[in-house]
Amino acid sequence: MFIGEYQHSIDDKGRISLPAKFRADLANGCVVTRGLDNCLWIYPKNDWQELAARIAEMPVTQKNARAFARFILSGAVECQIDRNGRVNLPKYLADYAEIKGKAIVAGMYNRLEIWSESKWQSFKEEMEKNSEEIAENLEGLGF
Repeated sequence: MFIGEYQHSIDDKGRISLPAKFRADLANGCVVTRGLDNCLWIYPKNDWQELAARIAEMPVTQKNARAFARFILSGAVECQIDRNGRVNLPKYLADYAEIKGKAIVAGMYNRLEIWSESKWQSFKEEMEKNSEEIAENLEGLGF
């Protein structure tokens, strides 16, 4: 289970160190892809395979399903964590998420999200400002 918020830096080779407590769950490989809200998603390889299979089952006759599949699957790249706990972010993914210098790694239960520090701060401020309204719109979840 991935939870928490961690600040890390991207080095000049595009590598980011992942929190030590998550490395064992990603030791068998992971997949990095474009995520929603201009962040990156990192999935353990097994969880990625399940997600990719669900995406592949979406009807190709629906325009939004095709677009979502293209967005997620075409941006994906398999990665290995090096002995220092780092993963290399391809330039096209770092550019998509506007990650330069400092980044935030956020645990999202079954995946990690990597955000540019400025985009994460903006997202958090907006979320904190509107948390009650957001919660009301999610009342069907049973909280």
